[in-house]
Amino acid sequence: MAFEGLSEKLQNVFSGLKGHGTLTEADIDKAMREVKLALLEADVNFKVVKKFVASIKEKSLGADVMKSLTPGQQVIKIVNEELTQLMGGTDSKITFSPSGFTVLMLVGLQGTGKTTTCGKLASWLKKKGKKPMLCACDVYRPAAVDQLEVVGKSVDVPVFTMRESSDPVQIAQAARKDAEKRGYNVLLIDTAGRLQIDETLMEELAAMKKAVSPHEILLVVDALTGQDAVNAAMGFNDKLGIDGIIMTKMDGDARGGAALSVREVTGKPIKFVGMGEKMDALEAFHPDRMASRILGMGDMMSLIEQAEAHYDEEEAARLEKKIRKNQFTLEDFLGQMGQIKKMGGLSKLVGMIPGMNQAAMQGVDLDRSEKEFAQMEAIIHSMTRAEREDPKILNASRRKRIAAGSGQPVSKINNLVKRYNEARKMMNQMMKPGARLPKMFR
Repeated sequence: MAFEGLSEKLQNVFSGLKGHGTLTEADIDKAMREVKLALLEADVNFKVVKKFVASIKEKSLGADVMKSLTPGQQVIKIVNEELTQLMGGTDSKITFSPSGFTVLMLVGLQGTGKTTTCGKLASWLKKKGKKPMLCACDVYRPAAVDQLEVVGKSVDVPVFTMRESSDPVQIAQAARKDAEKRGYNVLLIDTAGRLQIDETLMEELAAMKKAVSPHEILLVVDALTGQDAVNAAMGFNDKLGIDGIIMTKMDGDARGGAALSVREVTGKPIKFVGMGEKMDALEAFHPDRMASRILGMGDMMSLIEQAEAHYDEEEAARLEKKIRKNQFTLEDFLGQMGQIKKMGGLSKLVGMIPGMNQAAMQGVDLDRSEKEFAQMEAIIHSMTRAEREDPKILNASRRKRIAAGSGQPVSKINNLVKRYNEARKMMNQMMKPGARLPKMFR
């Protein structure tokens, strides 16, 4: 989970402050020492940590805070605001050309997930109503062109290639002409990377920049590399000039040092974060929402957006009608589990719910919960259609057959039926006369 380690440490620090009716300067000093240590352990740049902690301390010692009835909450509010500013303050969006045709150039070192990110960004652009085309300009890495073609096919986006050419500048120029001629309005250029920044790489990228005049140059960095990602961002920005950063593998970065350092160090915003391997696992970066997640305040806006993105109005109406008629079946129950999986699974959703911090989730094994989902799917898929439609017919012999077919013990089948009955009961209560099923549960 993103920022898991840092989030746990900071929440522990501030839970202590909440218990004080009044705060002294000594209380603030102690809390700031712990905050500083937590940030350094999270691999946040030392200069960034020093400036961040000093700013919070100065504001926390203000008269309005010290005399407040809830000084601990006031300090947390200040930290939330400072974290938001540290990561950029406001959302930074892609700048599209007013003429209607936009060129985006993706750059970065090898191994950061640049080619895959091209596909993810193309998929994101399609959802925004754009018509993207991909361009394969990595002529050095073996099978790089083939990889981009596979990625393009997976998101149903065309890929421009010139296998007969070894000149990436020529390829990029030809791709721009072809994309405009064929009516595409965004060209995504996948460039070559190196194991480290060198003059040859930068000269080539600079030549491409001059040839195709990209509206934005987006640097792809790996969040898991911490300060190495920040150093790469500094290097590319100094030599090439970048407009924004896409941070991959954020879902696996429990520390978060790169995300908390890169804007302050480079002055360039994080525009997107990769939150998984699937092609729809690219999210616009919202500094305020991420700050709230880190402090255990949840992220209801992202949760709502996730729900709406996977919301099927016709399916919702069908389900609502079935529930009103008391016809909610195991097939429907399976469908609801599928909706949770589409939204990223329990581990992703938990971090968006206010109050679901480390203390609240103590003793809850999310990995186990995900496995139980998979087990329940296997059990339901092992049932006949009649059994899914009417679980009341599940006698002992049927349950033994289903257990054998799903590879699960009979106790798991019994537990599933119990959960289904509880869900059905809850649905019936929500559908009392005059009530309407909330959108989140459709």
